[in-house]
Amino acid sequence: MQPFPLIFSLLTLNLFFSQLLQLQALETCTSFSCNQRDPILFPFWVPKNQTSRCGYPGFELSCNSYSQTLLSLSSDPLIVRGISYPDQLLWVSDPNHCIPKRVLNLSLSSTPFSFGPYSSPYTFLNCSGSKNPAQLPMGSSVISCLSGPNYTVVATYGGEAEEKMVVKGGEWSCEIIKRVNAAFWWRNMGYGIYPSDMSDVYVQLSWDVPSCVDCFMRGGSCGLVGDSGLQVGCFLPASSGLPNSAKYGLILGAGIPGLLCIVGLTFYISSRISARNQNRRPTNTESSPSIFPQPIILTLGLDGPTIESYPKTILGESKRLPKPSDGTCPICLSDYQPKETLRSIPDCNHYFHADCIDEWLRMNATCPLCRNSPPQSSALDSC
Repeated sequence: MQPFPLIFSLLTLNLFFSQLLQLQALETCTSFSCNQRDPILFPFWVPKNQTSRCGYPGFELSCNSYSQTLLSLSSDPLIVRGISYPDQLLWVSDPNHCIPKRVLNLSLSSTPFSFGPYSSPYTFLNCSGSKNPAQLPMGSSVISCLSGPNYTVVATYGGEAEEKMVVKGGEWSCEIIKRVNAAFWWRNMGYGIYPSDMSDVYVQLSWDVPSCVDCFMRGGSCGLVGDSGLQVGCFLPASSGLPNSAKYGLILGAGIPGLLCIVGLTFYISSRISARNQNRRPTNTESSPSIFPQPIILTLGLDGPTIESYPKTILGESKRLPKPSDGTCPICLSDYQPKETLRSIPDCNHYFHADCIDEWLRMNATCPLCRNSPPQSSALDSC
């Protein structure tokens, strides 16, 4: 028996069953959200509402009675303020409004997370003996949640501010409590603007494994492959409008007979070639059966005219939107400001900064919140 037909049949079987596993995973792991606005996607999952195959170990989330999404890195959970799946970043805050206290005792060594790209050294100081602690040097902020009536705790962002504040007998005369490396995050931090109080800023976290950046850039969805193991696959959206259950039935109904025909035909051709070679002298001519790979379905973004056809809204001073809860752009996580231009996606009516959603739609033909495909999509299928 020729080895090539056997290898080809095994590859065909593997491709067939991998398609079934992908459809089964997509059918089982439906999208979930604690607040009906921010979808929880792989690798995150909610154990009370989803199966363990819908997420990756260490990325368990939960919901509280205030419809907030919670991440438990210790006995006291943190509130998830935003997740950027293409960048593999998330922002968390403290329910007790004292995130610096959490960072002082936070250990990420046993978690899949690390501090994000904004990670830098911070120094916590006790400035109880300061003559005028209200006038702090640039690069420092009060931490009111750690301070008391007779003492003031301050955080500095650089060595220069720290040096000024620890001078004995100086204007501040502070003592060092602890130096930490963390990724505190607040709006406008990239412009050198420091918060007056560090108590309720965010902390930025990141993760490297599993990596789904390339899958998201292609418009696909990450997920675990099969019923066991931690192999991660990328599920590209199909161009057909059929539901997954219908596709599952079509693959079983038409795929199995077709697969048996291909395997039988392959072995028949192999046997004919073997019989012919027995009656002829060997030659240097190599013959190989034709292989017809299954088409690869890709989804591209929308063209410019289609994007421009989506409604624009210029906010007035009241910043009033049809949905009062949509006060923040889900892409850049910035609050909407008066005179800013927003764009909404038809059908689902989700709002974004026009610049943010235009850039997204050039690469992805789906809404970044609900993953529905907008009308008049210019997505193309390439084989």
